[in-house]
Amino acid sequence: MKRALVSSCLVGCLALIPVSCSTPDPNPPARFSGDPGLGAPTTSAVPTVAAEKTPDPTPLDAASDAVLASTVATDPVCDPLDTSSCLLPFPSDAFTRADPATPSGRRVDLPTGQLANTGGTTLDPTEWNRNDGFSPGTPILAVFPGVDPVASKLPGIGDIGASLEGDGRPVHSVLWDLDRSEAVPHWVELDSAPSATSDPARRALIMRPAVALSESHHYVAAYLDLVDGSGATIAPSPAFVTYRDNKTTTVPAIEARRASMERLFTALGAAGVPRSHLTLAWDFTVASRTSLSGRMLEMRDDAFARLGDAAPTFTIDQVITADLPDGIGRRVRGTFEVPSYLEGSGAAGARLHYDRFGNLPAYAGYDWHANFTCQIPAKALAGSGGTTRPVVYGHGLLGAADEAENGQVANIASTNDMLYCATDWIGMSEGDVGNAAQILGDISKFPSMPDRTQQGMLDSLFLARVMIRPDGFGADPAFRNDAGSSIIDTTTAYYDGNSQGGIIGGAVTAIAQDWTRAVLGVPGMDYSTLLSRSVDFESYFAILRSAYPDQLDQQVIYGVLQMLWDRAEADGYAQHMTDHPYPGTPAHVVLLHAAFGDHQVANVAAEVEARTIGAELRTPALAPGRSTDTRPFFGLDPIESYPHAGSALIYFDSGTLAAPAGNITPASSAEYHASCDVVADPETSVPCHDPHEDPRRATASISQKDAFFGPSGALTDTCDGKPCTAVPRFRLDD
Repeated sequence: MKRALVSSCLVGCLALIPVSCSTPDPNPPARFSGDPGLGAPTTSAVPTVAAEKTPDPTPLDAASDAVLASTVATDPVCDPLDTSSCLLPFPSDAFTRADPATPSGRRVDLPTGQLANTGGTTLDPTEWNRNDGFSPGTPILAVFPGVDPVASKLPGIGDIGASLEGDGRPVHSVLWDLDRSEAVPHWVELDSAPSATSDPARRALIMRPAVALSESHHYVAAYLDLVDGSGATIAPSPAFVTYRDNKTTTVPAIEARRASMERLFTALGAAGVPRSHLTLAWDFTVASRTSLSGRMLEMRDDAFARLGDAAPTFTIDQVITADLPDGIGRRVRGTFEVPSYLEGSGAAGARLHYDRFGNLPAYAGYDWHANFTCQIPAKALAGSGGTTRPVVYGHGLLGAADEAENGQVANIASTNDMLYCATDWIGMSEGDVGNAAQILGDISKFPSMPDRTQQGMLDSLFLARVMIRPDGFGADPAFRNDAGSSIIDTTTAYYDGNSQGGIIGGAVTAIAQDWTRAVLGVPGMDYSTLLSRSVDFESYFAILRSAYPDQLDQQVIYGVLQMLWDRAEADGYAQHMTDHPYPGTPAHVVLLHAAFGDHQVANVAAEVEARTIGAELRTPALAPGRSTDTRPFFGLDPIESYPHAGSALIYFDSGTLAAPAGNITPASSAEYHASCDVVADPETSVPCHDPHEDPRRATASISQKDAFFGPSGALTDTCDGKPCTAVPRFRLDD
């Protein structure tokens, strides 16, 4: 996908936005430029219409005025544009305040007393209110009782290009970047999770960006001419219609916002969006680079400054030579020391330790002892030394470092003569399961998860350093061959992670200084998109659904959690993952290995990541007829020749059913049950099988890693010009 940089402060938009355009962060991110890629429309603009005259101001009738006054008086901290839930529409600058000290010019100001669990405990917004904006991957939420997305001609997940249609064709949803004066591709879905049908009047309509929203930018979300299933018009909320139709009121809180809403209407009008057709429109600000990744970068830079020009201190606890997977000659386990930025002992549930100003994480005064396990190929021990490439491995959801000891990882290590080492990804590791359960019952406890995960990210960076330093692992007999020489090629490290290791792996790759090449297996970004689509979360989120039984609250919670999850997953870092790197950080090249029809990490999340990082698509991506999208692979340019030096998205297909279009798991879809309820064992039926582990086992995938992991490596076409396929896991030995 071709991308172009544009100014973050366009002169023409300065008069249209309610806050001043702030100085952008350095190293501005690459952006989706509207270049359509495969199967997409030829324009990124919404259709131009004749400019509408602003309605003359007229007083609202007394009865309606009284209703508005009562609404505002009853819930003075809520946004009256959508009375379905206090925090709707979400996200909204109604829940920020001006703050010239932040890079975005705003400060989040969520009210207290919201999102109560069944025990009556409400969200403590203190940590959220440190942010200067909302998530770049935020779900954009509003409720329109009875709305029919199809009848309303809203762009679906399989036809994202429809969100950018022009040439006079109607657009019924708009996501508009005010700073760049351009439309943002997106899709819209009505919450279709199983319990959502219990109260149709409280089903969220969810707009999802198809590419990460730009840091510090100001956006407008808008819907036009929404209808229900019979074609009847959905009425705007009373508060919105007073603004849209310029009906003046006697309610001070309503009038205080009028000038801001007028600027919003003016901006939309200049974009060709007819004011009189609006069902709802509102604005919000995206968090800055500093707010998203500043804490992690501070920890990284401080920790490596403390380390200096040396390897981290490490201890060898075990050297194992028996009962190992085929091709592995030695397993080494131990610990290494990492400066800690966590309060107390750093155990599960710990929060970041901040400096005396409360702004940035600070060294807590002790070193954390991170564990490691390494798999040394037998061929490395018999070799000439100094040739085995060091790879940091990232494990899966709430797992542990010992995932790197299994047969599939051992096969990659031994086949390619690579040293695979892993550490527990604390914050989201096996040791954090209990804390995760507590969080799901009380989301005010959630900040501990991204806090501790950032320490886990730092641990992975230190693991890479101890692998490649001459005074690191290679100086110890445990990492020397039969002739006494170090086995490790210390030129550079590499990264390979799967599932959670592919999701958080994107974040840690963006800040990595000791590797520039990463393979993210079955990846994605933005947990708020992934959660309800993943079978992994069904058991965990039974706790959430018990504590927060209202489906609308659950959707708001996903968006609220994403605001902090960005600090510890790829969504908050992707704009700097490949080009436009952070200061003191090299550019990176990334391969995304996706499993078509994945039950655990939805393919759509990998495609959003691919658009954001500028990855091109290996084609043919799938066999004809496999994708159920109207226009597959929107915004992804095909790779033109091999070897390919840039980042890429590669699909591996093992015959599984395509994922459903809604925000549900594949196993919850009607098609799945129609096909799979009739077989004896769905897990061993190819169409019903979860392909999540299949790409990492595929010979073509392993060969791609071999060619890619090298100082001058590149993506080679190991699938012989055909769609890449994988054998279902149940047909292979581990």
